[in-house]
Amino acid sequence: MSKTKTKKFRGTRTCGGGTHKNRRGAGNRGGRGNAGGDKHHFVRLLQRGMNFGKHGFSRPQKCMYKGTSINVGELDEMADHLVESNIAEVQEGGIFINLDDLGIDKLLGRGKVTKKLIIQGNCSKSAMEKIGNEGGKTVT
Repeated sequence: MSKTKTKKFRGTRTCGGGTHKNRRGAGNRGGRGNAGGDKHHFVRLLQRGMNFGKHGFSRPQKCMYKGTSINVGELDEMADHLVESNIAEVQEGGIFINLDDLGIDKLLGRGKVTKKLIIQGNCSKSAMEKIGNEGGKTVT
């Protein structure tokens, strides 16, 4: 309480806290902290989405794949730009791209391939098929 309130309530029995039964302790609040979460106001807890307890599953960090990947369609769109910036080069009538030079760990198979690509690095099966259908190849 601030100093002015202390002065204001001096001489009164409950200092503005209601009846003499109130402000006695934790029983007035229904327990301290999260106590009684299963009894008191459980309908409100249900409406809020069960605040207490354990819910869900967190995946272990060692299972998470932190590598970078790119789709075949994106690489196909970038191929001409990579040749212009001397990151890729034209070989055997196709565009040779080393995935390690780009910092990419794996090539995935989403998208369309319109150019003959020669890819060195780790590729998925669907990416290999799409590159092979256009006359390109993958080198591991």
